[in-house]
Amino acid sequence: MRIVGTLVIIWLIIGAFAAFQRGYFGGSPDSCTEAGTVAITIVAGPLNYMGVNPKMACEVPQPSQ
Repeated sequence: MRIVGTLVIIWLIIGAFAAFQRGYFGGSPDSCTEAGTVAITIVAGPLNYMGVNPKMACEVPQPSQ
């Protein structure tokens, strides 16, 4: 169980490094799309270096008329 935990931590550190290299930590996210893209990049981990470029789109519901 300890090995799995260590692998998960290493996976997330690699993902955070990929997000850092892409400049996602330059400021606070302005929308849920930016925050989601940062989060999904971190979760993707080493897959970022295999060509995966995760993006996320959020749509904020509009008030009813």
